[in-house]
This record gives sequence, C-alpha cells and structure tokens, in this order.
Amino acid sequence: MIKKGMIFTLLLILLIHHIPGLATASGSVSARNAILMEQNSGRVLYEKKAHDRQRIASITKIMTAILAIESGKLDEQVKVSSRAAGTEGSSLYLMGGEKTKLEDLVYGLMLRSGNDAAVAIAEHVGGSLEGFVFLMNQKAAEIGMENTHFANPHGLDDHENHYSTAYDMALLTRYAMNNETYRKISGTKVHRAPNPNESWDRVWKNKNRLLTELYKYTTGGKTGYTKRAKRTLVTTAAKGELELIAVTLNGPDDWNDHIFMYERGFEQYDLAEILPAGTIKGIKEQVYRGKVYLDHSFDYPITQDEEEKVRVQYKLLKPDGAGEEAAIPDVVGKAVVYLDNDIIMEMPIYYKHQAVKKKNFLDRFKNIFMSAAGIEHG
Repeated sequence: MIKKGMIFTLLLILLIHHIPGLATASGSVSARNAILMEQNSGRVLYEKKAHDRQRIASITKIMTAILAIESGKLDEQVKVSSRAAGTEGSSLYLMGGEKTKLEDLVYGLMLRSGNDAAVAIAEHVGGSLEGFVFLMNQKAAEIGMENTHFANPHGLDDHENHYSTAYDMALLTRYAMNNETYRKISGTKVHRAPNPNESWDRVWKNKNRLLTELYKYTTGGKTGYTKRAKRTLVTTAAKGELELIAVTLNGPDDWNDHIFMYERGFEQYDLAEILPAGTIKGIKEQVYRGKVYLDHSFDYPITQDEEEKVRVQYKLLKPDGAGEEAAIPDVVGKAVVYLDNDIIMEMPIYYKHQAVKKKNFLDRFKNIFMSAAGIEHG
C-alpha cells in the first residue's frame, strides 16, 4: 500500500512510513552486468557495471516488438520471405511464402524468441531488414539509450557493432511497459496462432520461466542466449504499487539473480506519493492561497532511511502589486523535490483562474438583434 500523510508548507519535510534501501546486492548477483530499476520513476535501485557495453542476444527483440506494435500494423498479414524463413537459431519454423498476422509474429517473437519472426517483422514494418534497423537505432536515440547500437532485429552474433548495456535495456523496457499491448504480449504464458500450412494451430509457450513457474510476481520479460553473449535476461515484476525491471547480461544464474534483486527491492522499497495532484495547501500568499495546484501527482520509491531526507520546496513568482487576476500567468512557479541535497523532480505549479461566465444562447441572440436594430445595450 502507498503510505500518505504529508505536511505541506513552502518548505516542507515529508515524513513517510515506508520500507528500507537495497544496500548490497553485489556478491549475490552472478551476472557480469545487472540493474534493478523502478518503473514509475526510473530510479535505479541497484546496479553492477550497468553502463558497460555488451552483447545482448535475444533481448534485442524487445525493441523489435515495440516497433511492430507502434507501427499500427498488427492486424496486417505478413508474407514471410525466404530470407526470414531461413534465419538460423531459435525458430517458429515459418515457411517462405506463408502469410501470418503481424500480431501473431510478435507473440512468437516474444514467447519463443523466433529469429525467423524477427526478420519477417523487420521486412514488413521497415520495408527491409536494413530499413528496420535504422528505425531501431532511431528509437534507441529517442529513448536515451546512449550506449546502444542495433545491427539486426534478433540479436544473433552476426555483427560486431550490435551491443547495449543493462541500463539502456532497462530504459527500453520501461518505455515498452508503458504500452498496454506490449504489456499483454510480454506477460502472456501461452499463445495459440493459426497455422496457414496445417490443420492444427501453432501453440507457443513462453520461455520466460520466471513468468511461467519460478516467481509469482513476474509480469513479463524476454530471454536471450548466444555463444558470445551468454545468458541475457530482462524481466518485470510487480508487488502492490511497486513495479520493478531487472536486467542481467552474461548471467550464469540469471533466474536466481532476478529473484534475489526483486526480493530485496520489494522488501526494502515502497512507492510513496510525494506530491498529490490538486490544490496545494499551506500557501501563505493571499493571491495564491487556495488557487495554485499540481496537475498530476509524483510518486517515488524510497526507503525507511530516506524518510526524513525528502523535502519539497515551492518556488512561486512574486505576485503583481496590482493583484489583478487577469495579469497572473497560468504557471506561477514550480515544486522542487529533494532527496538529501539532490533534486529528484521539478513540477510546474498552475494558477486556477476564475471561469468567465459565458452568456447563454438567448442573451447572445438578444445582443445580436439589438445591435442590428441600432439599439444600445448595457
């Protein structure tokens, strides 16, 4: 449960009752690179060489999936090329020339890690495999994946310049999880798809064992493996209001790595509503009192040790001496949230102007008539 009950003043210290910090996970995480990130705020709760560039194998397909979903073409039929059907590695056993719904290909991509599906998706959405790779890198730059470069849609070790980091893959997953269709597909345990070549359906079970059997709080994710990248894994999990993202690269014991990070994260962090949406209380300036507000809330994961280190400062424009409401702008300041001395959020403060009473239809008609007749009215 989110615990509330904060006292708001122009300079306010928030005392929030929540649960403690992820102090040391190092030594208990087998992966060479790892990160635990909170979904809502993007706060990093734990990291281990999270910004080192590494091969990422099939967790690449998270980008392929979200681009396919955002293309708006999920209902379209995809004609599978011979190039796609002949892709090596994990496969859906697609046949050249067959037509399959793009949505089903995305399910096969995420659940069974089909490399043939990745190429078929890329060719359909991007016009060509090369065109799709351009879109992948364009989206990576948009999201802020500064240490990532994609060279293919599946993660096979066929290029030297295909790499990312644990941190960047967490950013990508956080972005993707804001899409409800991606959430649904990523969290699906079994999917049944029509088989255009046979009388029976294709049935795909998710390879993510954290989702299917090992950890009940898991909500989705993507597995990966190549000889050079070794085991890579991205998963998501939710408990109460707290949603977490875990990424491991080159993790020989990745299932347990993720469970360990999640358990420590859920035990020690809770999501606090630092700032509620609505009217800001405790404002002393007469012109602003009861009329300034935040248009959305701000939630942030904190620990018990951090309770007394969170404070909010409201910085408001000096009111115009005339005090005329019409002269007051829509944005009159900002709320600055600190954790210790670090700024963790800045939010605009809005002024609630009095609504101008509109004349009804009869009044407008009367005014028009009187004006046309040359009659003055007050």
